[in-house]
Amino acid sequence: MSRRFVGRVVLVTGASSGIGAELARQFAAEGARVVLASRDVARLEAVAAELRAHGGDAFVVSLDVSVGESCRAAIEQAVAHYGKLDILVNNAGLRFHGRLDEITDLTIFDTIMRVNYLGAVWCTAFALPHLKQSRGQIVAIASLQSWAGVPTRSAYCASKHAMMGFFDSIRVELEDDGVSVTVIYPSFVYAEDHGRVIAPDGTSLGDKAYKRPPGDAMSAEECCRLTLNAVAKRKRHVLMTWRAKVGRVLKLVSPALVDRLTKSAVRVRRVGEAVGSWPRWEPGWEPGWRSGFCGVAVSCWRDLRASAAESRRVVLIGWAQV
Repeated sequence: MSRRFVGRVVLVTGASSGIGAELARQFAAEGARVVLASRDVARLEAVAAELRAHGGDAFVVSLDVSVGESCRAAIEQAVAHYGKLDILVNNAGLRFHGRLDEITDLTIFDTIMRVNYLGAVWCTAFALPHLKQSRGQIVAIASLQSWAGVPTRSAYCASKHAMMGFFDSIRVELEDDGVSVTVIYPSFVYAEDHGRVIAPDGTSLGDKAYKRPPGDAMSAEECCRLTLNAVAKRKRHVLMTWRAKVGRVLKLVSPALVDRLTKSAVRVRRVGEAVGSWPRWEPGWEPGWRSGFCGVAVSCWRDLRASAAESRRVVLIGWAQV
């Protein structure tokens, strides 16, 4: 295995399970000194013991990213222990499943924003002086849902859109300081922390949370492997699958089509949930955008015509004003 991060100090938030724990394993395997941070110190210690058993160097700090003072303290402890900080990985997060009209506890939005967005902002702000000294790196684990709104994911999508805007902004600000910003946009990742999903009433869905079948999602190991490759090359951002790359282009060309595709995907998921299987389409139901290449082409053509018409209208208004 390559040793691309030998001697680098890497702090990973949300490192007690799932993608965070796997990132810690892979960074440690490549020679990094890893700071494991989350609220669950017992699980962090278990991950740290695993890393040390394989020759890794790990340090555990307690961190609640929803509290600014906790973010400051975690960064300070990490730097006090290792003397520097080279890479900050903002990974901690919560998810939400439910329609807006199903929500009975609106503090869900505050909770999701504090964990997914403000936690990343606070950790980044407190780590920044140290990252400037080391000409280090900021890594943000966002989501493919940063690019497109998805039904029943409003609170989660909003937090990830905010995250994308924040890190895209500071990337430009920090360019002259030698600090790079890499934003990772995973699609569906099969990990052990599916239970970190909030229900419309504000409680945790726990084991009731939808679990995408392993064969229908990327493994945490593969997701983290691609992430480390991007960090090693100081890439701007990473879309991990060809579907994600195509979807990004479609969002620009035919946003209405992307809306219909996301709506179809959620409807199909609910059907699969109800019958305990994973059908691609509900029997007797045809997707609203009509399956097949022709349907996609027609939808794209309609959106292009609408965009062209709007462009002509703007140009004509501009000429009239001149």
